[in-house]
Amino acid sequence: MNSKKLVIIKYVLEIILIIVLSFMYYLNKPMNTSKVLYIPKGSINKIISQLAHKNYNVTKLDSLLLRVTGSPQSGWINIGTTRLSKGEFLYKITHAKAALRSIMLIPGETTYIFLNQLSKNLALDREKLQEAFNIYSVHKEGVFVPNTYNIPLGISEKELVRLLLVKSLNQMKKLSIKLFGNYNEKKWFQYVAIASVIQKESANIEEMPIVSSVIQNRIKKGMKLQMDGTLNYGKYSHIKVTPKRIREDTSVFNTYKHAGIPAIPVCNVSFDAIRAAVFPAKTPYLYFMKSKNGTHDFSRNYSTHLDNISRATK
Repeated sequence: MNSKKLVIIKYVLEIILIIVLSFMYYLNKPMNTSKVLYIPKGSINKIISQLAHKNYNVTKLDSLLLRVTGSPQSGWINIGTTRLSKGEFLYKITHAKAALRSIMLIPGETTYIFLNQLSKNLALDREKLQEAFNIYSVHKEGVFVPNTYNIPLGISEKELVRLLLVKSLNQMKKLSIKLFGNYNEKKWFQYVAIASVIQKESANIEEMPIVSSVIQNRIKKGMKLQMDGTLNYGKYSHIKVTPKRIREDTSVFNTYKHAGIPAIPVCNVSFDAIRAAVFPAKTPYLYFMKSKNGTHDFSRNYSTHLDNISRATK
């Protein structure tokens, strides 16, 4: 082999060595990430672009590497640490899946109780959940859509609250557009406030439009709502309302003392309750009383209402 060929071979080997060392250096560069990461569906280029937009240190070179090593898994990824190498990060997003836990928010439950539930079931800091809620939510109550949510284990308090709010708001916007043709936040949450009273007072979905009509009929006549369910707000969600509570509670939720619908929703509501708020039944009813079978007896006259009370309490 002549000297010219040896020089060429040496040159090629040096280039290969430089490339290999460069890749090793690149793949060992440290990265910061969250323990749980959401990978959107789409092409590799789109995924890398969205990760870069969220301030993850990824580049077009990573797109090329992923085309060789494998496509990222869509959905929640359990990274497991906040600091790792670029190579470890690329491996994680192509192989790891996050463990999920189902959390149910039932219609009529308050955010205070829901945050307690999230803290207990997901081992999250209750104060941090509240702080995140105060930061990200414009409204104090009624912003979560009751549903079963699959929550990735290891998610931070801020990420979780933000995730739930985004999911809920998107669902609310879709229903609003279906009902009204647009989404007006102020108008929407006025209906949520009415729906929250309906939610707390109704025994079932069928009663909701009738309870809604009672609310409207009482307001039209200048009567206070005087409904116990409005006092089941916040931490009092499951506390029995007593005459003492009614006398001593000075909050905006006390419809025995304040006229009209509370300015703040009492709880998180179902879409059935919102539809009932938007489309109340046409009835003459002004009163209702829970019967022994758990549903309500509705009445137009106070004398009939007193009879219903008497039957229910015997």
